[in-house]
Amino acid sequence: MSEEKTGCGTLYVVATPIGNLGDLTPRAAKTFAAADFVAAEDTRVTLRLLNHLGLKKPMVSYYEHNLRQRGEQILRRIEAGENCALCSDAGMPAVSDPGELLVTDALARGIRVVPVPAASAAVTALAVSGQSTGRFCFEGFLPMNRRQRRERLEETRTERRTLIFYEAPHKLTSTLADLLEAFGDRSVTVCRELTKLHEEIWKTTLSAALTHYTENTPKGEFVLVIAGAPAPVEHSWTLEEAVALAEQLTGEGSSPTAACRQAAAESGFAKSEIYRLLTSKKEG
Repeated sequence: MSEEKTGCGTLYVVATPIGNLGDLTPRAAKTFAAADFVAAEDTRVTLRLLNHLGLKKPMVSYYEHNLRQRGEQILRRIEAGENCALCSDAGMPAVSDPGELLVTDALARGIRVVPVPAASAAVTALAVSGQSTGRFCFEGFLPMNRRQRRERLEETRTERRTLIFYEAPHKLTSTLADLLEAFGDRSVTVCRELTKLHEEIWKTTLSAALTHYTENTPKGEFVLVIAGAPAPVEHSWTLEEAVALAEQLTGEGSSPTAACRQAAAESGFAKSEIYRLLTSKKEG
């Protein structure tokens, strides 16, 4: 366990509503009120939230293109004794979000990091998806680079756990097409605008979803919850097939004993039983 610095402030990782402002927790409101400053992905979005709470706080923008420089400034302020509330535009910061690097660096420097959790779009979508929820794999946004995207889809093609992806409306149809090509026509639950006025939860198939959104322009933010790869179908052997395999192996140069041993291992039948039938066929 790393040792926390003394005389140092705290980095609070504060979840914000994914749509409905009524989902903001009392603890999150108190954390924003007590913080010395707020690190926000988009200060304009966070300003609306702070106005809703009746708060005025110094804000620092912290997003994908200024991570290193701005992150160092934030961490130095915390090391000087200030408390920072880190938030994203919606949901839990640092999950498929630039805050990941800030949290990593804060922990490495011995800064105390405190989670203030609430809604997460991924888990919210999973809970209402009707897909298997016992084991799941969060993939976030697929890479924009075509080669990297193909590699990621190939990596997850045989994943048995339920898969969760985020997608923006302007890329939804191309992503659905890529998923259909890579995974086949699996069950998918399309969650649109979760907790917002036009929330939709639609359990369908990848092909049906692609057809629908090709004909109807996608609007809003999407979470796709996709059934995992089906379990491989195991071949149910007959004794005759096991013997036939042993015959094939002997024809390829294996000794009868070695051939029957391999056939037994693959079929589940006893080696002695396969050997007896193999030798009787040869004698006959």
